[in-house]
Order: sequence, then C-alpha cells, then structure tokens
Amino acid sequence: SILVHLSRGGAEVQMYAPDVPQMHVIDHSKGQPAEAESRNVLVESARIARGKIASLAKLTTTDHDAVIFPGGFGAAKNLSTFAVDGKDCKVNKEVERVLKDFHKAGKPIGLCCISPVLAAKVLSGAEVTVGHEEEEGGKWPYAGTAGAIKELGGKHCVKEAVFSLTPFYEAHVDTKNKVVTTPAFMCETELHKIFDGIGAMVKNVLKLTGK
Repeated sequence: SILVHLSRGGAEVQMYAPDVPQMHVIDHSKGQPAEAESRNVLVESARIARGKIASLAKLTTTDHDAVIFPGGFGAAKNLSTFAVDGKDCKVNKEVERVLKDFHKAGKPIGLCCISPVLAAKVLSGAEVTVGHEEEEGGKWPYAGTAGAIKELGGKHCVKEAVFSLTPFYEAHVDTKNKVVTTPAFMCETELHKIFDGIGAMVKNVLKLTGK
C-alpha cells in the first residue's frame, strides 16, 4: 500500500531492510512459526522490493527527503522486540539510528500499523496513533498498544483507521516532530479503508517534505 501511494505521489523510492535473522519464520497456512527454519530479513524483504533493496546500514538522511516504516509483526519482532518485551522493548540499532538521524535533520518520518511504537520508544514525547484505546468488541484487537506507547514516553492520539472528513483523513501529523502515523491493520475493517488511511499518511509525509 505504501509503495502504491508513493508511486501515485510521484516519489522516487529506495527500499532498505536490516541485514539480520528473522525472529520467526511464519507458516501462514497455520498461523504458526515454522520450526527449525530461519530466514534473513533483508533477503525476505527483497521479495517485496523486487530485488531493488539495500542494507539499512546504508540509509542516510543526505540521500533522502523522508523515511517511511511499514508495520506488521515484522516491525514488532525484527525492527524491535516489542512483540516480546512490550514497553521494555529494544529497537534495532540501525532503525534507532535512522529515526534519530531523520528527526535531527528535520525530515519527515511516516509509520503505520504497529510501527509507531518505534517512534514512541526512540523519539521522546512524539505524538503517534495506533487507533483506539479500547478493543470495542474486537474491532481494535491491539488496543493495548496505546497504553504501551504512553509508557514508552510517547503521546497517543485516538484516530480511526479509515478515510473520513477530518483534516488529515485519520493520519495523525505531529507537526513539531514531523512524525506522521496511521492505524492501518490495528483495526479490523475493510482492506480498502486501510489502504486509504495509509494513503493519508503517505500524502502528509510528502507534503511535509515541501516538494
């Protein structure tokens, strides 16, 4: 979704991933980790990038106007230890460096789904959203993440996952820190609505670049 919206926005994109082992290899037909199997995050990310990818260690602010982190369990397991450690999580060293470097350079940072926890952990006081703070009958199954964000030192802002008539279409823009977030799959809703919310995040990241 992020790549489609960046393409529509006319952005030139370079993809990166950490060169580290995956925490789990998932058998998605069973929804369970595949025992005795290991894969590399960079190698697996190359499937999505169609081979046009580099090690995250090579990412610098001088070469880019903004950075966007996708979400999913990869962000909670491989970019950080949030899936296991919650508020006591550690963030991958290169991920932490990139977040701090872009923040220091005053360049926009976009995050969706679970990945806003990365900003909450690394950028003290950053405003982010992962949606709602109550499960509401299963509509927001990961609502507890909002509490963890507060414990990490971030400020959580309640937002919907879907396109609406709000100024930023349910992406939250922390103008001070230039951090843009949207709930995405933190909500159990229709796929096209999640797609539109991610589009709002991308649109506002591009807008903050001033280009």
